[in-house]
Amino acid sequence: MQTTAAVLRTVGAARPYAESRPLALETVTLEPPGRDEVLVAIKAAGLCHSDLSVINGDRPRPLPMALGHEAAGVVEALGPGVADLEVGDHVVMVFMPSCGHCDPCAGGRPALCEPGAAANGRGEMLGGGRRLHDGAEALNHHLGCSAFAAHAVVSRRSLVKVDRDLPFEHAALFGCAVLTGVGAVVNTAGVKVGQSVAVVGLGGVGLSSVLGALAAGASPVVAVDLSEEKLALARSLGAVQTVNAGDADAVEQVRALTGGGADFVFEMAGSVRALEAAWKMTRRGGTTVTAGLPPPEAALAVNVVQLVAEERTLKGSYIGTCVPARDIPRYVALFRQGRLPVDRLMSGTIGLADINAAFDDLAEGRTVRTVITF
Repeated sequence: MQTTAAVLRTVGAARPYAESRPLALETVTLEPPGRDEVLVAIKAAGLCHSDLSVINGDRPRPLPMALGHEAAGVVEALGPGVADLEVGDHVVMVFMPSCGHCDPCAGGRPALCEPGAAANGRGEMLGGGRRLHDGAEALNHHLGCSAFAAHAVVSRRSLVKVDRDLPFEHAALFGCAVLTGVGAVVNTAGVKVGQSVAVVGLGGVGLSSVLGALAAGASPVVAVDLSEEKLALARSLGAVQTVNAGDADAVEQVRALTGGGADFVFEMAGSVRALEAAWKMTRRGGTTVTAGLPPPEAALAVNVVQLVAEERTLKGSYIGTCVPARDIPRYVALFRQGRLPVDRLMSGTIGLADINAAFDDLAEGRTVRTVITF
């Protein structure tokens, strides 16, 4: 079939993207779903910093690539071997397909699936190869999803079924921002009631971490960012204590608000400077968790004596250490109860034609989550 997709052919385009237009809307050929694959009509797709990091070259990916990884849609066709979904089902995409049989998957850690990570790195499907073409040229898949498109063929292992009455623009956020941010708090860190939390970087993932910490009963929850608008949003969500990261004494402010440092500090800005600050905001015996993805060459210097003598923990968190089939329904249930107001993270909706200008807004920090609707 023919479909329209946002295709990236070169990286490092000059901003504003509204003028340089790094993403071109192209009519491409989409093969029918193969074994264990599903054709999905995309209904909503969120713009994430992970997409922006491919556009600006911070996260190298094979080109040309059809971008987009945070999305929700409707099942239109099933490939051979898919017996647990039906045409018409509503699904959320997960950007790390899990094979179910490698060592991490068998150990209950599908976020670390080895075949899934290898396929994503090659720009291929979990089952191998590519389903998108421009004439004779194969187009690479973004994290197995390529969701900035009217349709996508994805692995069954990249999909979680959700209730049909969940709005698509809300459902999409559960596949990345919510799964990563809330999961970092409840899965990676295991925050308990009454423990103190600071979150550095208030994009969609960071604000989801704030929501997750509040839902877990953390206290206090301190939100840290350079943007006064995002700090105001964090306060409206329940983080009554906020600190502007641009203040010269930002670290000292957080340490004072948490009685000498937070039990858990989450770095969600994708910056080594932010991670260094998060480390300094963490109390003795505390844990610093990062889900930020700076450029691959970025490195962090840690004082080893401090690490040992203060019994510190530094942890990475990928997709919130999630089990998608378990966690997405749980987080949706919390949303329905009013305990995870994910809809408050939306900055607005756009059409696919406005995607380049929307990435300008994201790059400038003017938005949290803009969602493309189809």
